[in-house]
Amino acid sequence: MSSLRRARLRADATNILRLSGPLLVNNLATAGMTTADTVMAGRLGALELAAVALGANYVSLFYLGGLGLLMALSPTVAHAVGAGRDREAGGYFRQALWLSLGVTTVVLAGLAFTGPVLRAIGTDPAVADLAARYVGAVAFGMPAMFAFLALRFSSEGLGWTRPILFTAVLAFAVNVSGNWVFIHGRFGMPALGAVGCGVATAITQWLIFAVLWTYVRRHRAYRPYAPLARFEGPDPRRLREILALGLPICGSVLAEGALFASAGLTMGGFGATVVAAHAIAINYAALMFMVPLSIHSATTIHVGHRAGAGRWREARDAGWTGAAICVATMAVSALVLLGARGAIAALYSEDAAVVGLAALLLLYAAAFQVADGLQVGMAGALRGFKDARVPMLLCIAAYWGLGFPLAWGLGVAAGHGAPGVWTGLIAGLFAAASMLTLRWRHVTGRAVAAGERGAIHPEKPVQHRRGGGPAAEVES
Repeated sequence: MSSLRRARLRADATNILRLSGPLLVNNLATAGMTTADTVMAGRLGALELAAVALGANYVSLFYLGGLGLLMALSPTVAHAVGAGRDREAGGYFRQALWLSLGVTTVVLAGLAFTGPVLRAIGTDPAVADLAARYVGAVAFGMPAMFAFLALRFSSEGLGWTRPILFTAVLAFAVNVSGNWVFIHGRFGMPALGAVGCGVATAITQWLIFAVLWTYVRRHRAYRPYAPLARFEGPDPRRLREILALGLPICGSVLAEGALFASAGLTMGGFGATVVAAHAIAINYAALMFMVPLSIHSATTIHVGHRAGAGRWREARDAGWTGAAICVATMAVSALVLLGARGAIAALYSEDAAVVGLAALLLLYAAAFQVADGLQVGMAGALRGFKDARVPMLLCIAAYWGLGFPLAWGLGVAAGHGAPGVWTGLIAGLFAAASMLTLRWRHVTGRAVAAGERGAIHPEKPVQHRRGGGPAAEVES
C-alpha cells in the first residue's frame, strides 16, 4: 500500500469518527431511555421486567415502521435546500406533521390489541396484562413522538442537528426522573410500578415535542424556510413524494428491527424468567449497537461525498474504512462480554435465576457482535452509493428467510428455548453481513471500472451555505 493511500485511509477514518461523534451522543441518549426502563423495572421483579420488555418489543414493531417512513424527510428536505428551494423545504416540515398524524393513527390501532396478541402467542396472562397496561400508558405519547420525529428528520435535512442533540439529552434526564417518580410514587404521585415507566415515557415525548416545536418556530436558523409560519393542509403530491422514498426505507428498518422484536415476543412463551433474561441480553447488545450505528451514518455521508464527486476508488476505500471501524468497535464489545457478562447481568436484576440465564445469553450476544458491526457498516457504505433496494431485499432474505425460521425452529419447535432463538439471530446477522459485503464489492467494483472508462460521471455538486448553520457545508 502506498504512503499516499495510507494517508488517505487515515484521513477517512478521522473524518468518519468526527462525523459520528454527535450522532453517537444522540443514539446513546435515546438508547439510554430504554436501558433505564429495563434496569428500573428489573429492580421490581421478574414479572415487571418481563412486562416492560414485552411491551417495548410490541411497541417497537409499530414504532420502527413509522420511523422508517419519516426518515425519508432528511434526504427530501436536503434536496430542496441544496437546490435553493428554501420555502419548499419549509413546506416539507408542515407536510411531515400531517404524515406523522397518519402514522400515529395506524400505530395506535395496532397498540390497542397488545393484550390479545401477547396472549395469543402464549405469553403468561399476568405478564400479558401488565404489558398491555404499560403499552397503554406509552400510547398517550405516540402522537407527540411521531410529530417530534417529523420535525427532527426535517431539521436534519437542513443540516441543523444541534436541537436534536439537546432534546435527546433532555429526554434521557426527564425519562429517568419520571421513572423514579411514577414507579415508586414520589412527590405524592401514585406508585404505578411497571406502568410508571410508560407514564414517564409519554410525558417525555410530549415535552421534547414541545421543546423542538418552540425551537423551530423561534430560532433564527429556520427563518429562511418559515417551516411553521402558517397553516397548510395536506398536499397529496408532496406526501406521495415522501412515501415513495419512505416505504423502502421502512422495509429496511423493519427487516432487522422486527426480527429482534419478534424474537423477544417469542420468549413470552418460555416464562417470565426467560423473558427477563432475554431482555437484559438484548438491551445490552442494543446499547452497544449505538456505536457502530453512528459510524454507519457517518460512513454514508463520507462515502456519499466521494461518490458524488466521481472519486470512485476513494469512495470504495472510505466504505471499507467505515466498515472496519464498525467491526473493530464491536470486537471490543465482544471481548467485554466474554470477560464481564456475569457482572453486566447483575446490574439489571437481583434475581439469581434471571442473572444466570442472562449471563449465558450475553455469551451468544458476544458471538454476533462482529457480524452485527460488519452488516451495519456495509449498509451505511451502500447507502452512500445510493444503493438501497437490493440491500433491503438481501436483509429480508437473511433475517426472514434464514434468521427467524431458524430461531423458531430451534427455539420453539425443537424445544431448545432461548439459546435456540439466539442461534437463529446469530445466523441471520452473519448471512446479512456476508451478502452485504459481497454486494459492496460488486457495486464498487462496477463503479470503479465504469469511472475509469469514463462511462459514469460525478453528480453536479450542490452549493451549500457556509457558516455552521442549516445546510452548512461539511468539509471532508
